[in-house]
Parts: sequence; structure tokens; C-alpha cells
Amino acid sequence: MNRERFAPSPTGLLHPGHAFSALTAFEAARDGSFVLRIEDIDVPRSRPEYETAIYEDLAWLGIDWPMPVLRQSRRIPDHERALQKLINMGLCYPCSCTRKDIQAALSAPQEGSDIGPDGVIYPGTCRGRPMSDRTHGDAVRLDMRKAVAALKAPLRYTEIGESAGDYEVMSDTLVTWAGDVVMARKDIGTSYHLAVVVDDAAQHITHVTRGMDMMTATPIHVLLQKLLGYPTPLYRHHRLIRDDAGRRLAKRHDALTLRALRHQGKTPADIRAMVGL
Repeated sequence: MNRERFAPSPTGLLHPGHAFSALTAFEAARDGSFVLRIEDIDVPRSRPEYETAIYEDLAWLGIDWPMPVLRQSRRIPDHERALQKLINMGLCYPCSCTRKDIQAALSAPQEGSDIGPDGVIYPGTCRGRPMSDRTHGDAVRLDMRKAVAALKAPLRYTEIGESAGDYEVMSDTLVTWAGDVVMARKDIGTSYHLAVVVDDAAQHITHVTRGMDMMTATPIHVLLQKLLGYPTPLYRHHRLIRDDAGRRLAKRHDALTLRALRHQGKTPADIRAMVGL
């Protein structure tokens, strides 16, 4: 039985792109189950009023979900245990670099400036530091070369929907294209990549529905699933909803939030038509 989820962050109001993702997952789960997760580990930007708006908008669209809702910030101890497992495997190192440090290193002639799933690819300045050297304020990074070497089988996963197919990711691709991604930020004991993998496993998610912009993060998530011994769900990365100028909708588009559209008199049927459902 398939188990879908919608996992928004309460850092702004939902827009039609979120509606498309939530409705796609909800309707795909009609013969299974659908859960809502609030991904609020970005504490400085998360707001209770945005969380309340998420519930209101989804209910208005006709989506329901079982209670209680899992709030990611309450699962930090579980994320930290998963991080410790990666550390015990010898796959992590502490990192004291600031964004300014990284930009300075990337300006050196011998360094590249390629863009990966987390922005500019980390140049490896702190790689080789032992975890025993970690101090308060250090982030923790995954040594990607060691991580892919620890795999016992090729990295494979399956896409359904618009990008349907079986995918295999080469080890060198992860090393050069993703780089040493952050597993625990300096300000919290986790990161998006680690938290989403741990919580999808805890909620027994079998199908992950999200926008095409998240497809580049999927190999990282599959890698972590393999390393931590979690099952890999099926992935459905759908088209992005854009405005009249062709720009991807984001939370900064205040006039196109679901709340604003509702106040303009739009109906759930109007939203469905707007996103092509």
C-alpha cells in the first residue's frame, strides 16, 4: 500500500505550486495513506502563523490528514542518532568554514566553482579533520568520496510519473557534482538532507512527490538511505508551476499565495484549473 506525504516548511505562505504538489500526492494516495509533515528545522525563519496558514490552505483545497502532524523540529534527537551512525562509520568531518571562507577558497585559480544541489560545491577546506577536533559552532559534512566507497552496491532508484525510469548514479558523479554536503548545520543538529531521509523512513513513506527542482537532491537522499539501512521510496518529481512571465513560483510571490487567491474569490476548482489538474 502506498504512503504519500506533503512536507512544507512554515517559512512563508503556500502558493499554487505547493497546491499542485499536495494535491498530486493526496490523490495518488487514495488507495493508500497520506500524511502531512511540517519541516520546521529552520527555526529562525519558521513562524507559527505560517504553519496555521498551511493547515487552512490545505483544508480549503479539500485535503485531510491524520493527526497529530509530525513536526520535524521535535525529531532532532532522531536526526542526531542517524548522524552519529554516519560518524561512527568514519564518513563525516567537522567544518568551521563560513560562506565567506568558501567563496574565498573558490576564487583560487586551482579551485572550481561548479554549482551543486546545495549551491557552490564545497572545496574541501576542512576535509581530513577528525571528528574529535569538532568544536562548538562547527558544521558536520559528509565526506562524499568515503561515503560512496562504503556502498556495497551501485546507487539505483526508480522514478515514476513524468520522469519515469530506473536511474543509476555513478560514484564519481556524486563526488564531483554534489560534493561534501552538510549533515548538521552549525545552528542545529541536523540538515535538510539528513532530516528528510530520517523522517521519511520513520513515517514509512513509500512514494515521495515533489517538484522537479528537488530532483538533483534525490541521489544524495538515496545514498543516505543506503548508508543508514533505510528503504528507498519511489520518487515522483513533477513539473514546476510558473507565473505568466515563466518564472517558478516561490514564497516571495505574495499576490499568488493561496490565501491571496482565496481572498480574491478563487475557488479550489479555480486553483486546480490554474495548475492543470
